[in-house]
Amino acid sequence: MAKIQLNGKNISIKSNISIQDLIKKYKLSNKKIAIEHNGKIVPKTHFKKKYIKDRDKIEIVHFIGGG
Repeated sequence: MAKIQLNGKNISIKSNISIQDLIKKYKLSNKKIAIEHNGKIVPKTHFKKKYIKDRDKIEIVHFIGGG
């Protein structure tokens, strides 16, 4: 298990999961989100390649349209 910080909350997740796996776990649409991993924005093309490790900090931002 890896202990990470997700949007300011400490959580435990399986070790060696990708950002894409985390998105699936929380049932998010990757069309309307941005991910920050340890202070750096992760391009959507890297979601499957970027793996989360113990003590990482992840911020997920949702885009909401308005009118």
